[in-house]
Amino acid sequence: MAKDPKFTAKETAQIGWYIARMAKRGIASETVHQGDLERKVERIIDGAREREAQQAAEKAEAEKAARKAAAKAKNRK
Repeated sequence: MAKDPKFTAKETAQIGWYIARMAKRGIASETVHQGDLERKVERIIDGAREREAQQAAEKAEAEKAARKAAAKAKNRK
């Protein structure tokens, strides 16, 4: 399984809320369907992974632009 991403405060709260609802359903009966809540949690985790990947790409692009600007400034001297 892939490493879990770092979650924002909102994502953590949402996951906690859905897990609490799953626990409540589990207390009611062991045969209760929880697939809808599991999908919601997975969607939040997938969104966090996409956000981290996008932030990493943006950071790499910014570093590349900074290196390019530094090299350009060095060549002008």
